[in-house]
Amino acid sequence: MFNGWGSAQSAGFDVENDARVATFMANHVAAKLINSELVNEGGGIHTNGSGLLLATETVQLGIERNPDWTRLEVEAELNSKLGTEKVIWIRRGLTRDYETFGTKGHIDIVACFADESTLLVHDQQDESHPDYSVTHEVISRLEEQTDCRIIKVPAPKVLKDEVGFVDYSYINHYILNDAVLLCAFDDPNDQVAKGILEEVYPGREIRLIDARPIFDRGGGIHCITQQQPAI
Repeated sequence: MFNGWGSAQSAGFDVENDARVATFMANHVAAKLINSELVNEGGGIHTNGSGLLLATETVQLGIERNPDWTRLEVEAELNSKLGTEKVIWIRRGLTRDYETFGTKGHIDIVACFADESTLLVHDQQDESHPDYSVTHEVISRLEEQTDCRIIKVPAPKVLKDEVGFVDYSYINHYILNDAVLLCAFDDPNDQVAKGILEEVYPGREIRLIDARPIFDRGGGIHCITQQQPAI
């Protein structure tokens, strides 16, 4: 289920048409439709395709989405519907993601799987940014819960915009057949992130796209795209 990133009622979002998208797409490609009462969105989870799933407590267990669900119930539903075996819990997301246009902690700007055993993690290296402590906690939790190789991807050097501390992140990228669309911010670390992803995704073109206008409204390239597997 979808409720406007946890904000349907407070923001006055009309999500009635959103609820019809899954049925439309399933019918279009003759796929089986699997319903779930769990409120969630694509950016709220990330899986390695081999049994592991990343999630944040503030999204899956927050009062905005699933106030009556326990952690065990959420885990059981995710594993049942997605075929995963273990949910790796991160306590929260990046700071700006809890403000006006935020999703209240989406995992897809914090950490993601590059393959079955490799994790890319947002690494805020400036101690003056509130996400410095957030990302250190995330890395610690991932090290405790998984044996995956963890690759730190430095956050952009820019710290603030006209509103406050930014949540600009290179983790929020989109993988397609022969390329990767990578968020860019006219920042010195754009090329650093590109170099890291070129090593992680060999054989794919890494294409930088200015994502600042998207982040201004609470998302990134991964947030506005959706994979459609070949039948």
